[in-house]
Amino acid sequence: MVKTVIFIDDAGTILGFETKGHAGSAPAGQDVVCAGVSALTFTAVNGLEHFLGATATEVEAPEPGELRCILKIPLNQNDSKVAQIILETMLLGLEQIQEAYPAYVKVQKRRCVPC
Repeated sequence: MVKTVIFIDDAGTILGFETKGHAGSAPAGQDVVCAGVSALTFTAVNGLEHFLGATATEVEAPEPGELRCILKIPLNQNDSKVAQIILETMLLGLEQIQEAYPAYVKVQKRRCVPC
């Protein structure tokens, strides 16, 4: 199962995320669930780094199937707005995958100030 934790503050602002695991819905290389989660999370990281600069995030991928991305706070108001659009879009996609494949994907929000 792929487990994603979305780190949020008291106001509901997304501060980052951590994804671990493999869906196991099909053989390696054919697992569309894993591919979907990977595409969403890596695209979010790429978007954050492209639009905000690589110094705006701390990104780790220690093992295959693991990705952690935390925003470096504070961001200016414009960068924070851009980050939220990117991260909320990622979350929307992950929640839709979870709805379609609940046995393979779990998304949860966890309060974290700071992460």
